[in-house]
Amino acid sequence: MKASDYEKLREEIMTCTKCVLHRNRKNPVPGEGPIDAEVMVVGEAPGRREDELGRPFVGMAGKLLDSLLEKAGLRREQVYITNVVKCRPPGNRDPRPEEINACIPYLITQIRIIRPRVIIAVGRIAASTLFKLAGLKWRGMKAEHGIVYDAAIEGVEVKLVSTYHPASALYNPQLRGVLEEDFQGPIRRAVSQQTHRRRTLEDFL
Repeated sequence: MKASDYEKLREEIMTCTKCVLHRNRKNPVPGEGPIDAEVMVVGEAPGRREDELGRPFVGMAGKLLDSLLEKAGLRREQVYITNVVKCRPPGNRDPRPEEINACIPYLITQIRIIRPRVIIAVGRIAASTLFKLAGLKWRGMKAEHGIVYDAAIEGVEVKLVSTYHPASALYNPQLRGVLEEDFQGPIRRAVSQQTHRRRTLEDFL
């Protein structure tokens, strides 16, 4: 049932025309990873390489994300990785509110199907969007990065933590240290606490 629900969702994303972003895309980027992953990484939107290949975080920022995940005790293949918006905005501009609103039901459904225990929101747009879904007040990345919240999104209880987008560290090397501290500190602790707890029936209800 879970696999069929996920495949149906993926097909919907691949043929989506709900907003203008579908006009210029090469490939939608639904996301990838185990559909029973305990950890989900949510970014903003696909970039040029992601649009070309139809996969999330495959460029330079993706390589940095892989190394950051290792600092949190994770391998990429253990994690489900996706974005708030599934198609690339032209010129890598920020997604517009109407584009986020059109696409957000897909992310909500992914969370419902996968039921992660930890969600890592990378970047301002992903973090503010997820905070809104969780009913939390967003105070900005400088104030919020590295703080782990107990949250519920559409009935799924998660540990929600935000940090800077790996791409930002490529342009601002000072942020790389902040990212590394977040991943090897609070994110690693949240992952360790949640993934060592055995799943019960309640995790799937």
